[in-house]
Amino acid sequence: MNKKISKFLSIFIPLFLGVILVIYNYNSYTEAEIDIIKSHFLKADYKYVFFSGILAFIGYILRAYRWRYTLEYVGYHSPFSLNLLAVSIGYFLNLTIPRSGEVSRALLLKKYRNIPFDKSFGTIISERIIDFIILLLFIFAAVVLEFETLKNFLSENIPLNKLKILLSIGFTGFIVFLYLYNRSKSPLILKIKHKISGLIEGMLSVFKMPNKWPFIIFTLLIWFTYIAMFYSVIFALEDTKNISLGAVIVAFVIGSLTIAFTNGGFGFFPVLIQRILLLYSVPKEAGEAFGWIVWSSQFVITIFLGCLAFILLPILYRNK
Repeated sequence: MNKKISKFLSIFIPLFLGVILVIYNYNSYTEAEIDIIKSHFLKADYKYVFFSGILAFIGYILRAYRWRYTLEYVGYHSPFSLNLLAVSIGYFLNLTIPRSGEVSRALLLKKYRNIPFDKSFGTIISERIIDFIILLLFIFAAVVLEFETLKNFLSENIPLNKLKILLSIGFTGFIVFLYLYNRSKSPLILKIKHKISGLIEGMLSVFKMPNKWPFIIFTLLIWFTYIAMFYSVIFALEDTKNISLGAVIVAFVIGSLTIAFTNGGFGFFPVLIQRILLLYSVPKEAGEAFGWIVWSSQFVITIFLGCLAFILLPILYRNK
């Protein structure tokens, strides 16, 4: 019963908060501003959005193909078509319960190729660790490229004294965590240490693979498609097509984090993207439209490919 409640809350709470945020944000605009947002949707050049969708699909293909390397490393093989269908379903399910798509991918390989769940799930965790490292590099790049803008944003929205207090608390918490991590014999701390060591082992295993360089190259290509599909949409609107690459990277990072920690970024993604673009003198109406166009296009692709995969999977592998 507790698991059912937990699953329900993990779906309901982010969606509920997303709906509340959408309603609140909508009510913050005047009728004239809403008309401007609508005009941005009507005047948008959707060929760039379509191109972004193609790049998104290429990202699916690259991720499905990359999976073969980690699977082969643990001694198993799965057809590319099955990997692609599993990836599509995984993205689809991540719109419901965050990270449930990773579990579904491993379950599908267990069902259709009899690959042990723990083995295939371990390969997915390894992928996610590497992807997380790439995201951290993007965060670092965003801070380096747009340090002054981000510093001014923080100083304007968070008083300097409060910022110093927050940094002091964060640093103190980090020191305490390191001390407990190294000295404590608490079952909880030991469990955390075990999980962290497992994550590190999974990450390092990637670099021990015979095909580690193809894996790394495919990883870089995947993230190139991610940033490219986001970047291509800026040309769909007149007010966003001239923003800098640094601004795009900052917005991309915020968008990626939003999607990772919510149900596909519903409600949160467009609002946060609008706030970021406002730092770069993009009118809030244009920023709002841009955020919704990016999110909606990716949402449609995810739903379409996920539903198609659900239909094709039992047809292509019914006798397997």
